[in-house]
Amino acid sequence: MLKVIRIEKSLFEENEKLAKEVREILNEKNILSFNVMGSPGSGKTLFIEKTIENLKEKFNFAVIEGDVEGVIDAEKFKKFNIPVIQINTGGGCHLDANMVKIGISEIKIDEIDILFVENVGNLICPAEFDIGTEKNIVVSSITEGNDKVLKYPLIFKFSDICILNKVDLLPYSEFDFEKFENDLKKISPETILIKLSSKTGENFFEWIEYLRRLKKGKK
Repeated sequence: MLKVIRIEKSLFEENEKLAKEVREILNEKNILSFNVMGSPGSGKTLFIEKTIENLKEKFNFAVIEGDVEGVIDAEKFKKFNIPVIQINTGGGCHLDANMVKIGISEIKIDEIDILFVENVGNLICPAEFDIGTEKNIVVSSITEGNDKVLKYPLIFKFSDICILNKVDLLPYSEFDFEKFENDLKKISPETILIKLSSKTGENFFEWIEYLRRLKKGKK
């Protein structure tokens, strides 16, 4: 048992070292970077798509797409003619800093303003691994129910921003927004909550303006 604990510690320490290297590379190039996490079906990919669609004339984007297998989500970004790197974990439930470091080595980062890393769909594993991005985002959705903050507190504590997606479906659900918001404040009072719909665009401007302020702050 002691040997297993030492191995785990070694793995986490190595990941932290690589995450620091990734962060230094991105900061040196003044790149604003996001680790986008959330369960399968929460709307992570469409959220990134809509963000790029709104700001493609102002900023240069790149995407690192993490999946167990396949390129389905990565192909959705072809229409933007931007660098897209697909990372398949082959069974792993999250990306780690080494994978992201390899990913950015395949991108001409001198030409990039904003990098999105879409993590593997999961509410547990991604929260345990720093991948070197500047901000962590968790995307939760109305269709998942309002109990996710209490069921998976670590990922919400780990996140700087919580996107509550699919608010266009609120009239057709029993989602308790007040409970969700109060749970988030208790678990992680520093996490910024933005509720929107990536599909209809409802309240998407709030996220866009927040991102603009973040990017302006890096200059």
